[in-house]
Amino acid sequence: MRTSGFTLFETTIGTCGVEWGAGGLTGVQLPEATTAATRHRLLRRSAPAPESTPPPDVQHVIDQIVQLLQGIAVDLSGVRVDMSGIPVFHARVYDVARTIPAGATMSYGDIATRLGSPTEARAVGEALSKNPFPLVVPCHRVLAADGRPGGFSASGGVMTKLRLLSIERVQAPGTLPLFESPS
Repeated sequence: MRTSGFTLFETTIGTCGVEWGAGGLTGVQLPEATTAATRHRLLRRSAPAPESTPPPDVQHVIDQIVQLLQGIAVDLSGVRVDMSGIPVFHARVYDVARTIPAGATMSYGDIATRLGSPTEARAVGEALSKNPFPLVVPCHRVLAADGRPGGFSASGGVMTKLRLLSIERVQAPGTLPLFESPS
């Protein structure tokens, strides 16, 4: 990833986007209400990076995200992300979240315990609410202690989180399936 830029791409859940720089991905954008809104969100984060054709390694990540959103269990844990400027605790949370495979979940408390701070579940939730790499850092796979979905900061909130879990064939306790998983 030698240059910086961003691009939009179509998925089964709508228009997503990625931005990249020399250090790896710098952001992933889940769909907003419109393609224009998704582009606008990326432009606010990416200035002065231009909208451009992604280099091959970024295109590979895009292809993997598209597959994941089609219900194919794709492992994004090896995708290079640029964590410069991210608080150390948040980066540690993201590293643990990246170990959760498609179709599995962890609780905020589980992540806190893995970090050696079992009383910091709320701090884990706060870090995940600022996740600039949704799907690559699969914060949608992190649930409350009772298995309920908890929060989600992407457009659509908890409904988007439940949809992502449904695509991965995971049902949070106390919820009904919201969407058919793509076949």
